[in-house]
Amino acid sequence: MAEIINFSTIKEYNQFNNNETLHPLVNVVYLEKASPRQHRRLRYDFYTIFLKQIKCGDLRYGLKNYDYEEGTLIFLGPGQVIGQNSEEYYDPQGIALVFHPDLLHGTALGKNMNSYQFFSYAVNEALHLSEQERKIILDCFSKIEYELQHAIDKHSKQLIVSNIELFLNYCTRFYDRQFITRENANKGLLERFEDLLNGYFSSENPQNIGLPSVAYCAQELNLSANYFGDLIKKETGQSPQEYIQNKVIDVAKELIFDQRKSVSEIAYELGFKYPQHFTRLFKQKVGVSPKEYRVLN
Repeated sequence: MAEIINFSTIKEYNQFNNNETLHPLVNVVYLEKASPRQHRRLRYDFYTIFLKQIKCGDLRYGLKNYDYEEGTLIFLGPGQVIGQNSEEYYDPQGIALVFHPDLLHGTALGKNMNSYQFFSYAVNEALHLSEQERKIILDCFSKIEYELQHAIDKHSKQLIVSNIELFLNYCTRFYDRQFITRENANKGLLERFEDLLNGYFSSENPQNIGLPSVAYCAQELNLSANYFGDLIKKETGQSPQEYIQNKVIDVAKELIFDQRKSVSEIAYELGFKYPQHFTRLFKQKVGVSPKEYRVLN
């Protein structure tokens, strides 16, 4: 099996796609300039955003038919891998915005990059754009390109980074729209989440595995942890962790009525490693300790 092709610099990626390097840390790459090539797994040491058409062959992510089909945006953070190895050749298509983390050092965007969670979304959780949204994205790319082609001066870095930040903020808005307009695609997620938790606490998993984690729930629901978290937050106003904790408390309230069980036994049954952690969470959520709740009710 062929090894992963790793791109450590923007220049390497530019050369791979037959694009000129105008700046060592950032570029708008036109993939159609690249020569036909075989499918390979690719790893990037920088931020990479692909503007693709639906079912574009070089990523082979098998998207289903959605209501927004003009194009998609796929976000990769440094160190992520995409693609698969194959002997089949294809003609690369689309546009990629690539920028190295070093470009962001000392900027406000650099400090806030972790807030753009879509860099950790799975490929099948791509952002699907309407035609109008696609035009806005292309306008952002155009502004970045203008600065790259302009002679570098004291304003260049600030303007490039500002336009990248503008682009990312638009993407945040468009993802919020996607969460709302794709209710059918995500329909039943909350119900499936609730069923998953009910099944979990009805099994021996809490004693054997411990409390259910957000990562575990996301994996069981075939979603990345960040995408799952954002969907649940939009639907309930709570993070998945808060939702799980509230579920734990609901189950605990029922168990507390069983006088034969001590608070410690209930804590272990729920998956807590230490009973005092259960008592602390219960008091935080309910306002009284488990023992006090048992007496009051």
